[in-house]
Order: sequence, then structure tokens, then C-alpha cells
Amino acid sequence: MKATMVSDTLKHYPVLLKEVISIITPQYGGTFIDCTFGQGGYTKKILSYKNTNVIALDRDIETKKKADQILDEFQNRFFFKNKKFSQLDNLKLKDKNIRGIIFDLGYSTNQIKDPKKGLSFNSDGDLNMKLGFNEFSAKEAINELEEIELEKIFKFFGEEREAKKIVKQIVQERKKKEIDTQSLVRIVEKAKRKKNFKTHSATKVFQALRIFVNKEITELINGLLAASKVLKKDGILVVVTFHSLEDRIVKYFFKSLSENKSISRYVPKINQPDTLFKMLEKKPITPSKKELKENISSRSAKLRYLMKKDNIYNFETDILKKFEHLIEIENFGNKL
Repeated sequence: MKATMVSDTLKHYPVLLKEVISIITPQYGGTFIDCTFGQGGYTKKILSYKNTNVIALDRDIETKKKADQILDEFQNRFFFKNKKFSQLDNLKLKDKNIRGIIFDLGYSTNQIKDPKKGLSFNSDGDLNMKLGFNEFSAKEAINELEEIELEKIFKFFGEEREAKKIVKQIVQERKKKEIDTQSLVRIVEKAKRKKNFKTHSATKVFQALRIFVNKEITELINGLLAASKVLKKDGILVVVTFHSLEDRIVKYFFKSLSENKSISRYVPKINQPDTLFKMLEKKPITPSKKELKENISSRSAKLRYLMKKDNIYNFETDILKKFEHLIEIENFGNKL
């Protein structure tokens, strides 16, 4: 059997890097958290400024190779944890002066190209999609979940209009044999009436499965909640999204904590602000023409950011209730 190798030298472009750096201003020093370390693009740039420290997290164990390289160069200023960013709260950072926290919710080139991960519809690898600390794979989901459950996953996580038709085909085919990556692609292409020549027919289905397998909705919400707690006064929270569902969650979270009363009633009211954050720019920042020319994968990226008003750890938000229906869909995986 011939092993498939993924080059460690695949060109990786940290999306909106110039914009992120101008927002978090590492030239003034301080401690920053890179919640989605990946290939270390943001981390390396931040550490290029003196008097900076970076705490980096990533659920994908493969990223530790790159982290070890950075650690060799910045031994006392760089700390890496192979953890999901929803576990940020467990790092005991309450007393740390965190000046900025960054989330880049996209996948790295290495992850997309790695056949072992099975993230891409162009992959010959297993229908896997596990990024780390997972309970099941996409293959298990596609072959074992009920028809109505798969339909909801594709409809709500992939925003796939023809979810019902696609799932009916999947259920028929899996009675004959187990569904794998290429058979799933063929099923979707056959089921979809209209072809979109700008995007592959299976794009939305694969997006939905990636979200479901990695519980990205729950992970994002809990990550935002944890980050909002540990960030200090005047600290900046930056999130780069890549599809409308995650951007909708971030937009709602940011708006609710910057426009509506969000401070916990248990916090002393002396000099207490009405809201936890200040929104410095309402519209999202998108890639420049120059960046799009260099990195077409950045075309759907949207950057949103907030500044924390005070050193408040406890706050109130209805984010979990607002997206409860999506969390319930993710919980279909509990039986796998």
C-alpha cells in the first residue's frame, strides 16, 4: 500500500493578516491568544514585535509540528496547547493581561489537502472530517443517522436547498453499500437539478458534515463566551468567518454584547458600563483586491472585532438560546 504524504511546505496565507495586526496593535507589546493556530501565520507575525507573548491553541494535533518550530525560536514567549478553543476557560487566564484574542474559523491548506482528514470532496481518502477530540466521523454520520436528521444537517448547516432529495438518494444507496467520499459526491451531483459552475455541487453538503462532525456551532459559541471572559479592559476580540452561518452567530453575539444590556446583575453597579463591549466598526472587513489576487481562498472571509469596556468576568447573553435549534441538531451525534 502506497502512503499518501502531505507536504509541510504547502503555501499558507493567513487571511486578512495586515488588517488583524493593525487592529490588535502588537507593536505596543502584551499577551495575545491565537485560538486557531493552524500554520502559525498570525502567531509568527505577532511574535515579530518585541515584548509580545502568544498563547496558541489548536485541536488538530498535526499543528504541533509547526508549533514546535516556533517554540525553538521564541522559547519564553510562545506557549502552545493542543486543545479546542472552547476550553480556553480551563487555562486559568483570569489574572493574565490578555490584550487580544483571535479566531480564524477557516481551514488551513494542509488540512484541506490531507486525504487522511477527508475534508474535501476532491479527496480519495476516507469520509473522515475529524479535526481532533471527535466522537465520530463523517462516514458514521452519513451511514447511520436517520433520514430526517441528515436532512436537517444539510439544510441548516450547509443551507442546501435540495437537502431532502439528496438525503433520499443517500438512504437508498447506503442500503446497497457503505457511502464513502466519492460515492457521496456522485449522489449529490446526480440529485441536484441545477448546476452552479462557480462552486462544486457537493460544497454545501461537505460544509454541513464538517460542521456537524466537529460540533462547530457549539464550539464557536463556547469559544466566544470563554474569550469574552478572559479578555481584559481595552482588549480586542477578533473573529474571521468564512460562511454565512458562522458569521450570523458572530454578528449576533457581537451586537448583543455591544448594544444590549449584557452585564450580570450580580456584578457591583458602581461605575459599571451598560454593555460589555464597544463595537468599533459595524460593517465587516473583507479582503482587498490585492489579497484576493494572491489568495483566492480568502474571498468569503469577513472580519469582525470588538473592544472590551471593563475587567468584567461575568456577563449575560442569550446566545445559547438564540441558536438552540442548531445545537440540538449537533446533538444528533450523541448516539453515534
